[in-house]
Amino acid sequence: MKNALGAVDTVLLLGGRSEIGLEIVRLLAGLGASRVVLAVRGAFDPPDLGGAEVHVVPFDALDVHGHVAVFAKAVELVGDLDVVISAFGVLGSQAGYDAEPAAAAEAVAVNYGAHVSVGLHAAKVLREQGHGTLVVLSSVAGARVRKANFVYGSAKAGLDGFAQGLGDALHGTGARVLIVRPGFVIGRMTKGLTPAPMSSTPRQVALATVGALREGRSSVWVPRALGPVFGALRLLPRALWRRMPR
Repeated sequence: MKNALGAVDTVLLLGGRSEIGLEIVRLLAGLGASRVVLAVRGAFDPPDLGGAEVHVVPFDALDVHGHVAVFAKAVELVGDLDVVISAFGVLGSQAGYDAEPAAAAEAVAVNYGAHVSVGLHAAKVLREQGHGTLVVLSSVAGARVRKANFVYGSAKAGLDGFAQGLGDALHGTGARVLIVRPGFVIGRMTKGLTPAPMSSTPRQVALATVGALREGRSSVWVPRALGPVFGALRLLPRALWRRMPR
């Protein structure tokens, strides 16, 4: 396999409780990452991450004015950031958002607005370093927004577009962006929901992500078959798309 990742020594995970994010960090630790910063809201007892040195820093996605301090602290603790993973978010339910529009607005602020803030901070740090990758956890929910989860899907659609543009803006700087688009992920966030076709686990998403990092890709669908599937679904007439149950 072509290895475009290079040596990875340091990792910053924004959303340190993320099952997918932690699995990615474990895999990177197995490839040599020795220093990890977990940015987390509230008290947190970090798990074992393959023997890597682990630091925990406070992080509130909605405190956008505090994001600059998170990056400053991470750099102070471990130096240059080789991989930054933006993995925080909330799922919620469309019925709940219909009943409480304020909750919908706050969810969009977390799932989109906060990622814009940390993405731009990460880009500044990586650009100044001249190297490093920002991993953005997007979703197939943003590929074509469905009525069953259109608040969540619209935020992911915005995030995906932002990440694409940011990747283009970083071209030639030595820094880059990897967009990860999983389908339904069977895990803590989706507990109690019926898995959709072509579901995956956090471990499978992490394996695909690290593989894409090593190959130097700018995006990856998990599983990869979802890419052509959604390429076709984008062409589906809207009258038929409305009938999609989820």
